[in-house]
Amino acid sequence: MDPLRAAPGADIVLAAVAGEPGVHVVGGAVRDALRGEVPRELDLVVEGDALAVARHAAERVGGTLTVHERFGTATIRTGDFAFDLAGARRETYERPGALPTVELGATIEEDLARRDFTVNAMAVSLHDGRLTTWPGAREDLDNGVLRVLHERSFIDDPTRMLRLARYAARLGFAPSSLALIDPGLFATVTGDRLGNELKLLLREPRSAFGDLGAWGLGAALLGPEFRVWWLTERAPTGLLALAACCTAIAREGLAARLNHLGFERQDREIVVASASGFERLHGHLDGSDADVWRLLRRERVETVQLLAAAGDAGAQRWLDRIRHRKLSISGDDLVAAGLTGAAVGEGLSRAMIALLEGHAPGREEQLRAAIPS
Repeated sequence: MDPLRAAPGADIVLAAVAGEPGVHVVGGAVRDALRGEVPRELDLVVEGDALAVARHAAERVGGTLTVHERFGTATIRTGDFAFDLAGARRETYERPGALPTVELGATIEEDLARRDFTVNAMAVSLHDGRLTTWPGAREDLDNGVLRVLHERSFIDDPTRMLRLARYAARLGFAPSSLALIDPGLFATVTGDRLGNELKLLLREPRSAFGDLGAWGLGAALLGPEFRVWWLTERAPTGLLALAACCTAIAREGLAARLNHLGFERQDREIVVASASGFERLHGHLDGSDADVWRLLRRERVETVQLLAAAGDAGAQRWLDRIRHRKLSISGDDLVAAGLTGAAVGEGLSRAMIALLEGHAPGREEQLRAAIPS
């Protein structure tokens, strides 16, 4: 219980449900606590009437209550903190990849049966401390193994294949259900659901992308050109890790796939610009500082970061030094000297090149370089 009590907001959660029978902490929180780690959050499941428990809990902590009667769940918010209570449920799938049909009124054992992996199919009662686990869950936790609960698990919910890569990277566990992986199952799931899991995977260690490549999941999501070539200490993370895997994918096709997966415009632009810019510039930044500036001056910083992560010395020079060089003159100086329109920008470019080449260290030299004689 000590790791559970140390979880963010645990003092509020535990006070809210104190004395309520049938309340369990479930899933990853129990997994992490049994490993002696502090969970990221406490997920609660109630055997019985979860909405009644939620109403009592909201009164105890003076919180506001939002009820989702159709799903048997409720959210309690107090101050800046919020937590959920869910009724124990059974789930069935009408077809592969479909959202589950939910039936409330289940036991905690039946609720655990809907979990993704055995190490997440564990619950501890807050009433009496009783631990309930799926058969083999403790052994898999002790041995560091990720195992699905049954052979149809990925058919029922193909996004679990992405979760397998995510948890394997985070926990350092060995996946044992690889024979059941079928990237073709992604065709039964909406792009938004797949994209949501992929976005969560961006937060995990870079080795998760290695699994996507090895298992064929990356190709199924983003195209056959998906490749993992950068799993080194210099490798990027987050959106740049995704871009690094997509450098061989055509710009338009990559944008379309990311749009299908529900990535927001800003994130799509970062991935597409970084990936396509890398393919265009990699290996061409071995010139002088002025040459590198000419090539990178209009590129996104993320593109240059990706190039540097791949060991491109010119990109690293740009990040460390070149981009920080500043002129002693401004556009106002050139306007005062009689330049207008595009000529102002062209003059500043000439001055910057002269500065980087060592010909114009000061204001007067830069003005001479900027203004045609």
